[in-house]
Amino acid sequence: LAGKEVDLPEFDFIEGVKVFGKRLTRIDKNQLIVIEGIHALNNKLTEQIPDETKYKIYISPLAQVNMDIHNRVPTTDTRMLRRMVRDHNFRGHSAAATIDAWPKVRGGEDKNIFPYNSEADVLFNSTLVYETSLLKRYAKPLLEEITPDQPEYGEACRLLEFFRFFTTIE
Repeated sequence: LAGKEVDLPEFDFIEGVKVFGKRLTRIDKNQLIVIEGIHALNNKLTEQIPDETKYKIYISPLAQVNMDIHNRVPTTDTRMLRRMVRDHNFRGHSAAATIDAWPKVRGGEDKNIFPYNSEADVLFNSTLVYETSLLKRYAKPLLEEITPDQPEYGEACRLLEFFRFFTTIE
């Protein structure tokens, strides 16, 4: 904010470390700044920026998809499947690791995200009715790798059974 050059680290999710020296940057006076991430709506992060200059956007799947009167896709399942595919493709994690971490992720959402989403100027619903059919292509093989001796097997079976309602989008 003072116009000085800063070294914004990138996080290497495969190695689990911050990498410095790739994003040396400085801002000009009145330059637009985009702050993205799970803490972005928390005012403590941006308390040095006047409120009238902030425009906050919250993006999340905000609506469950109802398949019929008995079956639905809860937003928590959509978020977990998104994370499972992302974590496998970009972080080298297995589906079992994502399922194992999910309670901690949910706790982090309850503590660091949901209390602040009302601070947003705009709520953007990223729910897509076709998304589960698309994610099925990528998540199903990952879930099928989980074996009965693993503690995540029950959740994997639930999600695999859940996929029977969806045609795979290739």
